[in-house]
Amino acid sequence: MGDSPDRAGKGPAMPSDKTRDHHEALMGRMARTLGADLDDAELRGDLPPEMRDDMLSACTGCADPTGCAHWLSRRSEAEAAPGFCRNRDILQALAAE
Repeated sequence: MGDSPDRAGKGPAMPSDKTRDHHEALMGRMARTLGADLDDAELRGDLPPEMRDDMLSACTGCADPTGCAHWLSRRSEAEAAPGFCRNRDILQALAAE
């Protein structure tokens, strides 16, 4: 069936706080595994807050967060994020800085 009247025209539902927190932790772990420091990049101006928010939104849309967690649990360092990572390019660019 369609959207309920209170959701009609409002776009997709926002992820829960628990989901956002889980993906924020995964994104932080992925960044550290690649050698990127998101907080430092934000302080330097290399990662505007709105871009970090967009990265989190992309991460919460991941089709395989379990696979991501498994990938992360098997390594402490990596040169590249897995191909399914929606933030692969930006994380690798930040790690290179």
